[in-house]
Amino acid sequence: MTNALAIWIFALILAAVAADWYFFDGATLLYIARRGLDLIQWLAFWR
Repeated sequence: MTNALAIWIFALILAAVAADWYFFDGATLLYIARRGLDLIQWLAFWR
């Protein structure tokens, strides 16, 4: 991955987070975080 590509990906993720925070008060980020924790617990069960 080149530096330019990494910067573009970072900028897109940052823009998505800022838009979620502005329009939805961070509800989508909270949902993704909760689902991520559920996934970690599910994977730990199968360990």
